[in-house]
Amino acid sequence: MTESNSNTLMGHVAKRLTQEEIDLMKAQNSRMVSEFRANQLEKEAKKHWDLFYKRNTTRFFKDRHWTTREFDELLGLGSIENENVLLEIGCGVGNLIYPLLEDGLKFKKIFACDLSTNAIELTKSHSLYDSEKMKVFRTDITTDNCFFEVDCPVNAATLIFVLSAIHPQKFKMVAQNIYNVLDTGGILLFRDYGLYDMAQLRFKPGHKIAENFYMRQDGTRTYYFSIEEICELFKSNFRTSEIEESLREIVIIKGLWMIMDNKRLH
Repeated sequence: MTESNSNTLMGHVAKRLTQEEIDLMKAQNSRMVSEFRANQLEKEAKKHWDLFYKRNTTRFFKDRHWTTREFDELLGLGSIENENVLLEIGCGVGNLIYPLLEDGLKFKKIFACDLSTNAIELTKSHSLYDSEKMKVFRTDITTDNCFFEVDCPVNAATLIFVLSAIHPQKFKMVAQNIYNVLDTGGILLFRDYGLYDMAQLRFKPGHKIAENFYMRQDGTRTYYFSIEEICELFKSNFRTSEIEESLREIVIIKGLWMIMDNKRLH
């Protein structure tokens, strides 16, 4: 649909927008979300996600049975019972952890957290919920000591379509919090929306909060990332290893992290 220009970052080819797409992006700037409304959305982030899960319950997101295919690191971590600890950040209603259990993966303990109280209750209501091996709790990952319920080092953490829902000014705090909870050699699996995704281009005037940051109709928010931003965000605690163009994910490992992408992060 679009051509790629010659600007690259470690093998990543940036997308070149068509003139029509450029015009769509310019139109978004014609009417921005007001500062008052933007601040209100930030203060009421939990409320909007609670309403989202109250309205949609378990029907909105599909179970992520693709996780072990896309992130085969999980297969190794979950192959030996009672050895590794998993933390799902932004667990929603358990669309990641329960498919892993259904696929036969075994962890010493699973921690899962979300901003929404309703999401936590729905996760706990699943038939596979095991209170002895799982700790599901509500928290705000943009605050200090957010992983207060995690009482042992974490070998693997997931941050899948979560960071984009957070104000960009708080990205660094989230990255630091995750680094602090990971064990030495621990791995962070990251996947999120990429810059100039079609969903970004479809936003009408009145929905843009800041550069690449938008308000949805239901009051939840979403951000669209470039590879450069992800590199910059994690470079202080994570060391870049390599990038491959064949895949569309970013995989980050504590002390050694790999970025894999085509033209989008998602």
